[in-house]
Amino acid sequence: MGKVTGFMEYERETRSVRNPRERIQDWDDYTIPMTDKVVQQQGARCMDCGVPTCHSGMEINGVTSGCPVYHLIPEWNQLVYEGKWKEALDREHQMNNFPEFTGIACPAPCEGACVLGINEPAVAIRSVERSIIEKGFAEGWVVPKPPKTRTGKRVAVIGSGPAGLAAADQLNKAGHSVTVFERDKRVGGLLTYGIPEMKLAYEIVMRRVVILEQEGIEFITNTEVGKDVTIDDLSADFDATILCGGATLHRGMPVEGSDLKGIYPAMDFLHANVESLLDSNLENGNYISAADKDVIVIGGGDTGTDCLATSVRHNCRSLTQFDIYEKKNLLREEETNPWPQYPKIHRVEYGHTEAEEFQGEDPRAYAVQTTRFVGDENGHVKEVHTINVKTRYERGKKIREAIPGTEKVWPADLVLIAIGFKGPDQDLIKQLKIETTKSTTVKATYGKFTTNVEGIFAAGDMRRGQSLIVWAINEGRAAARECDRYLMGETILP
Repeated sequence: MGKVTGFMEYERETRSVRNPRERIQDWDDYTIPMTDKVVQQQGARCMDCGVPTCHSGMEINGVTSGCPVYHLIPEWNQLVYEGKWKEALDREHQMNNFPEFTGIACPAPCEGACVLGINEPAVAIRSVERSIIEKGFAEGWVVPKPPKTRTGKRVAVIGSGPAGLAAADQLNKAGHSVTVFERDKRVGGLLTYGIPEMKLAYEIVMRRVVILEQEGIEFITNTEVGKDVTIDDLSADFDATILCGGATLHRGMPVEGSDLKGIYPAMDFLHANVESLLDSNLENGNYISAADKDVIVIGGGDTGTDCLATSVRHNCRSLTQFDIYEKKNLLREEETNPWPQYPKIHRVEYGHTEAEEFQGEDPRAYAVQTTRFVGDENGHVKEVHTINVKTRYERGKKIREAIPGTEKVWPADLVLIAIGFKGPDQDLIKQLKIETTKSTTVKATYGKFTTNVEGIFAAGDMRRGQSLIVWAINEGRAAARECDRYLMGETILP
């Protein structure tokens, strides 16, 4: 807890944001840090709730509630309130290897499960979390802590996203020699390529990677295991392997015209933009430009929102985001979405604010289903045809009914599909002869993370399917623990 009466004395505050009209002109962080005083007041709002649920990650009706890395949230809220920042940082790192990533990119199911949130605005947990780690870096408290001894065991981690980085960090702490293979040019996986610079800057990712390198972890980029490194090399050079390659196969749209030019998976759009931005500040032109185009983003999630913010900075002509669901209420529905479930409410994210500032209206269109794409004489998309739908559930099965008379045609030069991922790439999985589930993810039981091939483990989206960054870190840590047990007969890892 923080201050006994803190939640009655202080209103909820989160990181403020820069003026939308100004920030869409650059790729800098769109948020503004809170002062130490404000952060301490927010920590003080953590009430003496008796049985805190913010730090207990669970899934209710398939949706995450609470923190899957079991963050010691009440403890570091109390310490921040008392001004004990370094101690708060130690508590953060006990359960979470990378609070700077979750403090930015996590949707904060902890706040949805906050007891105060039953009848008051929840504690600003994510903003406090980010403030603690940023102060830790600013004060020089985050320093390399290499293991004092080495076990002589070598482990390969395939994939450098949050699951891979967490697994590598934990295994290195146990004294194993860890090599992380990344097929892209830069380390970070979707932390680097799936989240735009103004939301999660690459320098924040690299700041942590440098620490990990100084602690002894080896990173090999531009290298795809199964092609550049053979399976024989992998088995000969390493005592164990953890697969953390993510779920990177895009979910397509099986509708007429989906093969037209100008239609891209959202991640291709974001990936190319980040690469070009970091390589040349977009001067090399090696990206998918939204400049002077009518842009349609299909998908109402975070990735779609990131596409909005990127397109605005390209100076697109117009911008629309299709959400297949009806517009949600501002407050949770107590009967269908009770506490401590994650609140399914109407949210206005940074990309929505920027798009509205850019074009004078909210870019979202609700309950919209795409029926077909129409192209011009050159095979390039020029129109998106839609119809409104009503979503209902019958015996747990989702049913969508088209509403006659709601057909509409939208002009479009660029269409970005942001409806998620269907599973991991299969090439390496097949080469390793790894068993998969019906959904094509790697078959490995949660808690054990072992595959059917001895010495090979799997974690993160590659095992569980598309999920949250906190689940990736949870699984990376847990898979490292089981890998350590496999190598040593027992484990020292939590």
